[in-house]
Amino acid sequence: MKSRKLLWFICVTLVLLAAIGIWERPISVVYLRGIMPLRLCLAGGRSRSVTVGGHRVHYDVLGPEGGPPVVLVHGLGGRAEEWLNLSRYLAKAGYRVYMPDLIGYGRSEKPADFSYSMPDEAAVVIGFLDALGLKQVDLGGISMGGWVVQLAASRHPERVRRLMLFDSAGLREPPAWDTRLFTPTTPAEVGQLDALLFPHPPPLPGFVARDIVRIAGRNGWVIRRAVASMFSGRDTTDNLLPELKMPVLIAWGAEDRIMPLHQGEKMHSLVPQSEFEVFPGCGHLAAVDCASEVGPKVAAFVKQ
Repeated sequence: MKSRKLLWFICVTLVLLAAIGIWERPISVVYLRGIMPLRLCLAGGRSRSVTVGGHRVHYDVLGPEGGPPVVLVHGLGGRAEEWLNLSRYLAKAGYRVYMPDLIGYGRSEKPADFSYSMPDEAAVVIGFLDALGLKQVDLGGISMGGWVVQLAASRHPERVRRLMLFDSAGLREPPAWDTRLFTPTTPAEVGQLDALLFPHPPPLPGFVARDIVRIAGRNGWVIRRAVASMFSGRDTTDNLLPELKMPVLIAWGAEDRIMPLHQGEKMHSLVPQSEFEVFPGCGHLAAVDCASEVGPKVAAFVKQ
């Protein structure tokens, strides 16, 4: 009887501790440490790391070994796991998909002495290819990641077979929204950021919004450095895009409020050989949230 009571007490205590952890850290405990690793595992993917420029770079990989390599780069404040929905379509088509966390993001190192500028993150992408022995890849990026891969493709065109830009930053156009929202300090600002990211943002529980604020407070210094680089005016790609020679796919959410559709249209006009795909009803994260529509287009593009 005493052993049974002790076992019951231990079980109740563990459940309470788990509940407290979920309440206090829902993003970290449930989403990042629970749901996302489980989804990657169930899809047959793996989580790994390599050293680039003396720093540990984490990446997820999915798809058959020996398949043609595709590298996908996340956006500002993003992480590798966000590509899982889209990468399934490429893996199914026989491609080996690599999804790195840029330095400063996700599970990669966050060195204090790194600039977090667009050119330096582009150098990280090329260093990542070198570390894995990938001579040439199909390269894609979303939002800030699109800016990073534009620079990488421009400086090392021999390494990029095809380029994919998803709701990409990079043009010389100041944002019409408050960039400080990417490091929200209140649940209300989290709601304002969601309204920019999603055409129809779902209701967000208060304890989840508070955890987003906590994470932003911890990692906000990285984002602020990146934003300072993005809007310094030094590394815009208006003049680089016409020089690209590889095939380019430009995919855009029709309801993007962060990088409005006219920016995608301008990129398309600057790259004569580009294909331009617009996805109605989708917002800034079309490649993530509308993967069922974007994925087949991307798979068809890389197979050409």
